Amino acid sequence: MTTQKVLVIDDSKVIRMRVKEMLPPGFDVIEAKDGLEGWNKIQEIHPNLIMLDFLLPRMSGWEVYQAVQQEYKYKSIPLVVMSGRKEEVTEKLPEPFQFFSFVEKPFEKKQLVDAIRDAIAKSKKHPRPTGVTPTVTGVAGGGDTSAMSAEIQKLNVQVAKMQQEIDGLKKQLAQLVGFIKQKLK
Repeated sequence: MTTQKVLVIDDSKVIRMRVKEMLPPGFDVIEAKDGLEGWNKIQEIHPNLIMLDFLLPRMSGWEVYQAVQQEYKYKSIPLVVMSGRKEEVTEKLPEPFQFFSFVEKPFEKKQLVDAIRDAIAKSKKHPRPTGVTPTVTGVAGGGDTSAMSAEIQKLNVQVAKMQQEIDGLKKQLAQLVGFIKQKLK
């Protein structure tokens, strides 16, 4: 039986240990104490499951989430976002959470196991990438697949930034509408 690698990215040692204790035998828990360390470990070990705190030092959980979404090989890994402040998660990622599961801290073993099951099911919903893949040896028109991949990745980063700006504008608009409604009363 192969060991399942679970990456727990949380700045709280207590949470990392709690997750480790709650998981059944057969799971190899790898810990990261901040977002940057977690992102590096995602790329290095390609875990079977990611448990991600949303509020982290050095690289926030939101930034790790965005980085994970850039490549199918990472975004297809089941992801459980953990936070004691759900409103901060829903501010950036509105419900319903389509591709990851959420568990609110503090959590019990049953909540954690349910969130992991949900994350595994949701991870299978990610659409598979279409078009050119790195295994293609020739491209119509003589294009370079590595250059195209780099360009696609660059465009994905731009799209993520634009989406972040759109979300910020939506929030500002909602605040403005609320302010106007108050003034009209």
